[in-house]
Amino acid sequence: MAKQKQAEFSKWMGPCLDALRKLGGSGTPHEVSDTIAEDFNLPDEKREELMSSGIPRFHNQICWARQYLVWEGYIESSKRGIWKLSLTGAKKHITDEDARKLFLKWVDIFSKKRKAKKQQNIPESAPPEIEEVFDETAQRSSNYKEDLISILRSLTPRGFEELCLLLLRENGIENLKLTKQGRDGGIDGIGTLRINPVVSFKVLFQCKRYNDKNSIKREQIGDFRNAMMGRAEKGIFITTGYFSADSEREATREGATQIELVDCDKLIEMFENSELGLKQITTYEVDRQFFEKYIKS
Repeated sequence: MAKQKQAEFSKWMGPCLDALRKLGGSGTPHEVSDTIAEDFNLPDEKREELMSSGIPRFHNQICWARQYLVWEGYIESSKRGIWKLSLTGAKKHITDEDARKLFLKWVDIFSKKRKAKKQQNIPESAPPEIEEVFDETAQRSSNYKEDLISILRSLTPRGFEELCLLLLRENGIENLKLTKQGRDGGIDGIGTLRINPVVSFKVLFQCKRYNDKNSIKREQIGDFRNAMMGRAEKGIFITTGYFSADSEREATREGATQIELVDCDKLIEMFENSELGLKQITTYEVDRQFFEKYIKS
C-alpha cells in the first residue's frame, strides 16, 4: 500500500496550542495565526500567499490544524469564533511525529465512516485525506461566503460605501453619514462610537471595493491616517480584499492614531452577526440509533 500523504497543515498543530497558551488560553483565529507567524518569523510573502479561491493559504492551514485539535478534544469549539484550550489541551505539547499520528488517526476514522455510509447508501460527508482535497472541501462548505464576497466585489464604489454605512450602523456606530463623492479627501464616512452615556469617539471610515483579491498596502493606511489628522480619534478601513502584513503593522503603529482593519473575512463575520443579506438555514442529520429498536421490533 502506498504511504499515506500527510497534509501540510499538520505541522501547525503544535504551534496552535503553543500560540493559545501564549495568548492566555484563548484567542481569535487571526490572533492565533499572527502569533504563530511571529514566533516562526514567517516572511510577509508567506503570510499573504493566496489560494485559487482567494483565501490566505497560511491562515487556511492554521484553521485546518485547529479543526483536528477540536476533534481530538484539545481545543473547544465556540459559536462565537473564539478558539479556547480545553483542560487537556492546555497541558498538551505536540511534536511533528505526534501531529502525524493524530492526522493519520482521524483520516482512518473518517475513512471507516465513509465505507460504513457507502454500505448503508448514506451520502458521504467526511473530509478527504489530503490537503488538496481539503481545500476543495473548504470551498464547497463555504459557498455562501464566496457568493457574498463576489456580490460585494461587484457593487459600485458608492453602493459599497452605502452598504458599509448600514453594516456599521448595525454594529453600534451612531450618527453615520457619507461624505460627498469626490470631496472626501480619502474619507468616505463619519460616525460616532459611543462607549457609555458620557464617553464617545468620533470615527472616520474608508471603503475600498476591489473586484479581485487585491491587498491594501502600507501606503494606503498612511494616506488614510493623514486624511484623518485632527479630525477623529479612531479610523476604520474596510475592504473586500485583504491587508498586507506591512499595512497591519502600520495600522497599529505605536504613537499613531489606531486604525481598525476590516478585510473580507471580517466583513463576512459582520454580515453573519447582523444577519444582513443572509438567511440562516437549519439542517438535520438522521440519528440512526434512535430508530434501531423500532427496526428490530
